[in-house]
Amino acid sequence: MYQLTGKRILLGVTGGIAAYKAAILLRQLRQHGAEVRVVMTHNACEFITPLTMQALSGKLVHTKLLDLETESAMSHIELARWPDLVLIAPSSANFIARYSNGFAEDLLSTLCLATSSPVMLAPAMNQQMWQNPVTQENLKKLRTRGIIIIGPAKGDQACGENGLGRMLEPEEVLTLAAKSFETNILSGSRLLITAGPTREAIDPVRYISNHSSGRMGYAVAMAGIEAGAEVSLISGPVNLSAPSRAKLINVISTAEMHFAVMQEVSSTDIFISTAAVADYSLQNIAYKKIKKSSDTYELSLKKNPDILAEVAALDSPPFTVGFAAETENLELNAQAKLRSKRLDMIAANQVGQGLGFDSEMNALTVFWGTGKKQMQKASKTRLARILITLIADRYNEKNINKTH
Repeated sequence: MYQLTGKRILLGVTGGIAAYKAAILLRQLRQHGAEVRVVMTHNACEFITPLTMQALSGKLVHTKLLDLETESAMSHIELARWPDLVLIAPSSANFIARYSNGFAEDLLSTLCLATSSPVMLAPAMNQQMWQNPVTQENLKKLRTRGIIIIGPAKGDQACGENGLGRMLEPEEVLTLAAKSFETNILSGSRLLITAGPTREAIDPVRYISNHSSGRMGYAVAMAGIEAGAEVSLISGPVNLSAPSRAKLINVISTAEMHFAVMQEVSSTDIFISTAAVADYSLQNIAYKKIKKSSDTYELSLKKNPDILAEVAALDSPPFTVGFAAETENLELNAQAKLRSKRLDMIAANQVGQGLGFDSEMNALTVFWGTGKKQMQKASKTRLARILITLIADRYNEKNINKTH
């Protein structure tokens, strides 16, 4: 029901009696697969203790903007880059006023200004405070900036009054948080995605491979599903669970991945090649374990099929997106690959220094025709959704041009 598996949610808690609901919400978010970090304001700590939220989240709770004990481990900027969604529940009238006017006087308000992730507020306050024209003006300003406001609900309040102002129940917040990831911008489209490494056998116990974890490809597959597409995922050997709504095809070698792609591509609208495919395989595979005999041993390699180039060269190719993992000259090498393989788009990333292979974080530079978009360091799930949005824009634009 809820597509929250693997999602990173930063749960902000502000001061108010509804803070107790944040504990219930936190537990439900985690039960549905989300990874949650909690940031609490000073006033929130008066209503519910950080220890409670730490026990429920299994993570250190952040309460201070300048905390010397945690700043070296994760600065407020790094924390702002971490989430896929910033969810503030409850969001007090005071916090709404400060946020709408750009204040950054504590950790939570600073994070909201520093993040590029979507921000969702679940207001909770006295019904008269909710109706106040100042509060409504502040909410209007936030909505015009793309901030998502959910609720409030109507009912009895802790102050004894009745009216609009109650925070939505945790189950309702959970549902709306999950729905916020569903864009449906690729409804009716069929996506074919390759992910992970391939392995080229040397003998029955050894192989040639690379450090790809498959995280980027699996994140792109999930983003495609959230965009409303029908997704087929061809995966090399990884330790990841595929999205439940994806058609998963497991392969090991480049030859197997090539065969699977060519079997599926005829019914594909968009092909996204995130897999780190081995360029070469063994000329001759030993059918028995090779025994150590001399100080040196030579392997004779042959070039593997270029799956990406072959798809792009089809008579009626799908919209074709490649990936380029580079250690140097990122833009030059990516642009050359874009042109030589006649791709519609290419996403390039620098490998190393905590980015790319076997990391939860990445940074991408995407190229197409004469266009370019830089995506700053963020979680791969966050980057995948930005990338899918960009692909949808270019894919729809190409289809419109075809009809004119």
